[in-house]
Order: sequence, then C-alpha cells, then structure tokens
Amino acid sequence: MLKRIALVMLLALPMGVFAQNLKFGHINAQEIITAMPEFTKAQADIQALDKQLTTELQRTQEEFNRKYQEFQQAVAKDSLPANIAERRQKELQDMMQNQEAFQQSAQQQMQEAQQKAMAPIYKKLDDAIKTVGQAEGVIYVFDLARTPIPYINESQSINLTAKVKAQLGIK
Repeated sequence: MLKRIALVMLLALPMGVFAQNLKFGHINAQEIITAMPEFTKAQADIQALDKQLTTELQRTQEEFNRKYQEFQQAVAKDSLPANIAERRQKELQDMMQNQEAFQQSAQQQMQEAQQKAMAPIYKKLDDAIKTVGQAEGVIYVFDLARTPIPYINESQSINLTAKVKAQLGIK
C-alpha cells in the first residue's frame, strides 16, 4: 500500500511541475551595453590607448625606414667600411625585432585594456538581468546578442530589454 502511494506521488509530481506556467525572458545585451554611459567612456579610453600605441608604432617605423634608407645609400656609395656596415645591419635587425616585439606587446595591451574596461560593464549588466529576471519570475533570460537563438515565441518569452535598461537607469 505504501509503495502504491509513493508510486502515484512520483508519477503525479512531474505533472504538477509541467502544469505550472513556465516563463522565459530574453534581452539584447548589445543594445543595452551600447546605451550605457560606462561603455561610451570605456570606448573612448580604449581609443585613446590605441591612438597612443599607433603613434608610437608609426614613429618607430619611420625611424627604421629613415635608418634603412641611410644604410642603403651608404652601401650604394660604397662609403662604409665592412665592420661599420655589419654593425649598422645588426642595428637595423635589432630595430626590426624590437618593433615586432612592441607590436605584439601593443596588441596584448589592447586586449587587456578591452577586457579590463568591459568586465565591470558586463558585471553591472548581469546584475541588472538577475534583478529583473527575479522580479519578473522567469526561469531563464536568454541573451540574443551573446547566444544566437533562431526563433523566439514572443507569447512564451518576454522581451526584458527595456526593463533591464530601466533597471540600469538608461532610457
């Protein structure tokens, strides 16, 4: 008898769960992030760093080009002793290697700056999504910008983009 009651409970329990009205939500994080003032500032800071690094890279490239042309002219005139020509050639190779190392360092620096600038923005967004999701009583909030979802049934999933923007104080 006790086994029968337990069996009926196990069979009836999942039906009760499916009978509930399950709610889902979705947002477009890209639309929200680009409207955040923090994003605008982060983009400006990243662009300023990019400009600095690009300027330095151009300066070193111009310096290399100038020294290379001087070296080529001296070699063409045959006005350099062999030991000086070798030393200048070595200097040019060192300059080239330094420039390549700087370029790699600059790329890494840009990636780190991007990640550092965007991490608090994504955290703030995620916190707002959690708050709105809990307030709306949804099971999941899908981000259409981060995860491509080919179809959304608007009658089953609530677009929470505007509510998340409101939570962040964005119009």
